[in-house]
Amino acid sequence: MKIAIVLGTSGEQGNTHHLVQEFAAQSGATVFDFSKYDISYYDYQHHNRNDDFLPLIKELTGFDHIVFATPLYWYSMSAQMKVFFDRLSDLLTIEKDLGRSLKGKTTSMLSTGNNAGFPECFVEPIRLTAEYMHMPFKGHHYVQTQSEADYGKFAEVVDEHLRLIRS
Repeated sequence: MKIAIVLGTSGEQGNTHHLVQEFAAQSGATVFDFSKYDISYYDYQHHNRNDDFLPLIKELTGFDHIVFATPLYWYSMSAQMKVFFDRLSDLLTIEKDLGRSLKGKTTSMLSTGNNAGFPECFVEPIRLTAEYMHMPFKGHHYVQTQSEADYGKFAEVVDEHLRLIRS
């Protein structure tokens, strides 16, 4: 199974970044870090159709499973991840064939945050969008991280996540 991780975080060496690095090391997944791409917000006139969004989607079509990795910010996904999800609208309007090529790919979510838990509203936009696009959502793992000492939890969570997506 070819696995892609799309990483949306502001912390180049933050908790979510470290979780993703552990996941990539255990799974052989390819990481697509939004900080390396120029992806503009969604606009109805599609003035941004020449940014990095469509080429990134074309790359993602070569994978079987896509992991969305984002920290928990104010009960929601990161701004970078939100822009990416908003831009999926391009795949329903101007690039329908490209959007259809994602159908059947499975998805999941990895996240970190300072809180002991996460609100259901955090996962719902990703789960519902995946279902709308006919990309089965396999599940989510969240890791509470308050310091680098919590990184010791990552290997076990990654192992659980890999079992989840391979089932």
